Amino acid sequence: MTIQEAIKNRHAVRSYTDRNLEENVKTALLDFIGECNRESGLHIQLVTDEPKAFDGFMAHYGKFGGVENYIALIGKKNGELEEKCGYYGEKIALYAQTLGLNTCWVAMSYSKVKGAYTVEADEKLLMVISLGYGKTQGVQHKSKTAEQVSNIDKDSPEWFRKGVEAALLAPTAMNQQKFMLKRNGNKVSLGAGTGLYVKTDLGIVKYHFEEGAGRENFGWEEQ
Repeated sequence: MTIQEAIKNRHAVRSYTDRNLEENVKTALLDFIGECNRESGLHIQLVTDEPKAFDGFMAHYGKFGGVENYIALIGKKNGELEEKCGYYGEKIALYAQTLGLNTCWVAMSYSKVKGAYTVEADEKLLMVISLGYGKTQGVQHKSKTAEQVSNIDKDSPEWFRKGVEAALLAPTAMNQQKFMLKRNGNKVSLGAGTGLYVKTDLGIVKYHFEEGAGRENFGWEEQ
């Protein structure tokens, strides 16, 4: 499965089987997370065989089940943390999808477990991504139109159309899709509305757009 295929096939999955992560899959994930950390300066960690984080009231209220593996999104406390975690977290989640795994972004429906991961004094655990072999493949959520999230028109180039299409498939908090993509020639700006976790959503959307449009076709412009 390619990343483009993963973007189309990935849906939020909250319930997992008791199948353990295969060793080759775990190794591939760890290597990929290591690459992302070196590139971003983040401290993202893979946690496996750890059931306590999703054994509390909030997890059950959020209808999570069988979660024993997750990705802890950790990094230095600064203004870039949320967007970076969104970008690299989704990069890892989509890579996991290509390995046959299912995922779900989780902001509140989990408990912090001492000793399961390392958070340095100048760092923060932002959120986690549940991970495993899903009992289902999830379902597609209702989406806004391309016109509602971009300045797309009949004269827009194909790369922009594909980028917006991929962005509309990005997971956002409560499926709010509060972002706006604007093309000016071969430059694209990405802005956010107001709401919960919109900075994290921006990072997720940015990665989706890049994969859909092709990084060689455009450059980002500050909003």
